[in-house]
Amino acid sequence: MSRLTLLATTLLILASAPASAQSQPAQSGPGNNAVNNSNQNNSNAPVAGRNSFTEGQAKSRIEDAGYSNVSGLQKDNDGVWRGKADKAGAKADVSVDFQGNVNPAK
Repeated sequence: MSRLTLLATTLLILASAPASAQSQPAQSGPGNNAVNNSNQNNSNAPVAGRNSFTEGQAKSRIEDAGYSNVSGLQKDNDGVWRGKADKAGAKADVSVDFQGNVNPAK
């Protein structure tokens, strides 16, 4: 009988362990945002990653960063949207990564 009680107790302890681990709240920060707002970059170069922005969304992010006449947008093998745009009267190569960072080519 004591083996059965020991086995039942062990099973109860093991079954409750994952439940307590899952009830811990997610950390609110610091962290690396999946998408940045249009006013900030967290990188001065495009970050490779799976990009879910559509071409229209990428164009809007570039325009929100102060560029105009955005053209030739293509997503490369690293998931970075690349194209050309004007800023302050000069043509520039620009990119938008999966986090929303808009960067001129260097």
